[in-house]
Amino acid sequence: MLNLPNILSLLRIFLIPVLVILFFLPNESATVWATLVFVIAAVTDWLDGYLARKLDQTSSFGAFIDPVADKLIVVVALIMIVYKTPTWFILIPVILIISRELIVSALREWMAELNARNVVKVSSLGKWKTTFQMIAIGCLIFYNSLFGLPIFEIGIVLLYVAAWLTLLSMFNYLQAAWPMLRDKG
Repeated sequence: MLNLPNILSLLRIFLIPVLVILFFLPNESATVWATLVFVIAAVTDWLDGYLARKLDQTSSFGAFIDPVADKLIVVVALIMIVYKTPTWFILIPVILIISRELIVSALREWMAELNARNVVKVSSLGKWKTTFQMIAIGCLIFYNSLFGLPIFEIGIVLLYVAAWLTLLSMFNYLQAAWPMLRDKG
C-alpha cells in the first residue's frame, strides 16, 4: 500500500545512492551536501512513523519497509565513514552497531514466528539509540569543523554513546525474549 509514510520510507532507500555519490565527490562542499541528504533521511525516519500513527496509515508493508530503510541507510553510512577514516576507534563501534542490528533483526523475525512480536517491540532506549546514532553519523559524514566546533570529534563521542546504547538495548531485547528463547530452543 503506497501511502505517505511508506513513500517516506522508500525515499530513504532512494537517497542511499545519492548519499554515496555526494560523499565521494571530490568537491569541498560534497560533505555538506552528503550530510544534508543524511539529515533528510533521518528526519523521514522519524516522520514516517509519526505520520503512520497520526493518519492511521500503518500497514504490513510499512512495518516491513521502515526498518529495512533505516538499517540500509545507517549501515551504508557507517561503512562509508570507516572507508574514509579507517581507524580502530571508529571501526569498533561500527562493528558493534551493525552486529546489534543483525542480532535484533533476527530476534524480531524469530519472535514474530512465535507470535510474540510485542516482546521485542521498539523501546524508548532503542529510540534514544537511534537519535544518538543519527546525530553521530551526521557529524561523521560532515567531517569538518563548524564555527570552531570539532564536529568530527563530537561525532566520534556520540558514536560511542550510540554504541553503548546499542548494546544496552540489545541486551534488554534479549532479556525480554529469553524466556521464549529458552523454552522454544
